[in-house]
Amino acid sequence: MYFGLDPLYYLLLIPPMLLAAWAQYRVKSTFTAAAKYRPMSGMSGVETAQRILDVNGMREVKIEPVAGNLSDHYDPRTKTLRLSQPVYSGRSLAAIGIAAHEVGHALQDKKGYAPLKLRNGIVPLASVGSNLSMIIFMAGMFMSWGRKSSFGMGLMLAGIVMFSAVVLFQLINLPVEFDASNRAKRIIVEQGFVSIEERQAVDKVLNAAALTYVAATLSAIMTLVYLLIRSGLLGGRRD
Repeated sequence: MYFGLDPLYYLLLIPPMLLAAWAQYRVKSTFTAAAKYRPMSGMSGVETAQRILDVNGMREVKIEPVAGNLSDHYDPRTKTLRLSQPVYSGRSLAAIGIAAHEVGHALQDKKGYAPLKLRNGIVPLASVGSNLSMIIFMAGMFMSWGRKSSFGMGLMLAGIVMFSAVVLFQLINLPVEFDASNRAKRIIVEQGFVSIEERQAVDKVLNAAALTYVAATLSAIMTLVYLLIRSGLLGGRRD
C-alpha cells in the first residue's frame, strides 16, 4: 500500500494539513487587514529595513525587491534581504512588520545566533532528505512487501534517517523564526516605526506567520511517525 491510498497516512497527516490551511488563511487575512492601514510614521517596508540596518551598522546587507507574494526572505550567503513588492514599496503596518521580521534574521546572522547557524548548516541535508527520503523508503517498502528483505529494510532505514534531517531542520527553524519576530516587534516600537497601538496589527501578522512554521513542523513529525510505523520500528508491524 503506497502513501496515496494508505488510510494511516491521512489519519496522521490530516490534522497538520488542516492547521497549515488555517495558518495560510490567517496569514493572508491578517496581512490584507494590516495592509490597509498606513503607519503614523509613513514608513515603507524598504525604508524600515534600511533604517534598522543603518542603526546597527550593517552596510554589508543589500536590499532587493523579489517577485511573488509574501516571498520575503533573508539570504545569509549573500547578505541579501529580499522583499516582495507589497512589502518593499508598501507603506502599511503589514509591510513594516514583515520587513522588520526579515531584518531580524539579518541581525541574528550578525550576532552569530546559534540556532540560525545550526539551521543554515543543516539546510543541505534537509534538502536532500526532502527530495529523496520518500523515494528510498518506498523502494525499500516494496522490496520487503510480503517477505523479509534485509536490503529493503536497509533502504527504509536510510529513508527514515534522511527524513529525520527534515524534522530536525523544522524543529531548529521554530526558535529562529520566533526570535526574528520578537526582535521585529521590539524594534519597530523602540525606533518609532509604529506606535504601541499600531503594533497590535503587526503582531497579528507575525503571529499568523509563526503558525505556518508550527504547522510545517507538526507535519514533518507526523510524517516521520508514519515512516516509523510502516517500517515496523514503531508499533512492531508494517501493515
